[in-house]
Amino acid sequence: MHHHPQPAVCRLRAASDLSHHMRARMASKSNTRERILQASLELFNTQGERNVTTNHIASHLGISPGNLYYHFRNKSMIVAELFSEFEQRMEIFFILPEGTTVTLQDKTRYLESLLEIIWQFRFLHQGLEYLLESDPELAARYRQFSQHSLCSTQRIYQAFADAGILQLSPQQAETLSINVWIVLSSWMRFLATTQGVQLNLSEQLLRRGIYQILILEEGYVAPAYQEAVKALCDQLYVPLEGISAC
Repeated sequence: MHHHPQPAVCRLRAASDLSHHMRARMASKSNTRERILQASLELFNTQGERNVTTNHIASHLGISPGNLYYHFRNKSMIVAELFSEFEQRMEIFFILPEGTTVTLQDKTRYLESLLEIIWQFRFLHQGLEYLLESDPELAARYRQFSQHSLCSTQRIYQAFADAGILQLSPQQAETLSINVWIVLSSWMRFLATTQGVQLNLSEQLLRRGIYQILILEEGYVAPAYQEAVKALCDQLYVPLEGISAC
């Protein structure tokens, strides 16, 4: 029986169909992976990372545990991926505007951006010690991230000093950066131990944490900007139950 060669247009169509099928499969895999990350972030934030298993995540998504393991071998891999996203968001946050002097509006933008990022990835600081103790590789990455963040925070403070908004020396900028990091990394623990707030953390209570950071700068604000910075502080202030009424 004689076989006629397949016309070129048919071969092209077949190749196109195969390519489309492969792209669809790749998109589906990518979509499933992203859904796993988003669901994990939601569950970690609302229930606490240590209380959520991979089976919980798979059940929440309506997929089999095997499907989840195809994308992530264990929960640590999911946490590591979410930490990478957190790092990328913070890296963007630390970028200073090029070719222009920073303004008080930039300070407002920085604070609002910081609030948004910390809120979106709040599980990282809700159980930070546990996360780092249970994953040495993540602990090493977090140490590197902390050091980089401290240097970047100093650069931001120096930029505001150069703009005349803050009056501080490089040594004071370093000290302020360390104090900011202490408040930022321990604020969740403070709320848990003094307010009994752990998993039901509100964005308003987190906003108060940003206020605590801003108030550290109070003694360094140039006279011309003190009124505007005070107004910004007033916007961020949130009373704490059992403390503010003393």
